[in-house]
Amino acid sequence: MADLTATAQIYSNAGAAITASQLGANNYKTVINQADVGRELIIKVAKTNMTDAEVNTIITAITVQRTGGDSAFTVAAVGTADGTPFVSGTTDVIFLRAQGTGVYTAVGSNAHGVTGAVTTIEAIFTPAK
Repeated sequence: MADLTATAQIYSNAGAAITASQLGANNYKTVINQADVGRELIIKVAKTNMTDAEVNTIITAITVQRTGGDSAFTVAAVGTADGTPFVSGTTDVIFLRAQGTGVYTAVGSNAHGVTGAVTTIEAIFTPAK
């Protein structure tokens, strides 16, 4: 984040000048925030030696509205904890970045019809209020 305390002229929406000390109170302040896509979830998928077909089954299930009230999400990214490539039949854990506005419920066993798969929500990012 840029250091804005040295900026000479900063004005509020009402047109009043803002001093460096007023600005400094919020400078570098950490808030829970994310882009404007509704919500972003980091979903962990764990299964021993998962295959491409199993990953695709889980992603497809997450991207359609499901019985029980869960909303459809867009899966924007797939990755591993250390950035190594996914290897079908070898990789045991992946992370999905899912974007949407509704609810996703983690599945504790046989996630989305994939025997032995488990999903957990690792992080939730929501727009600042």
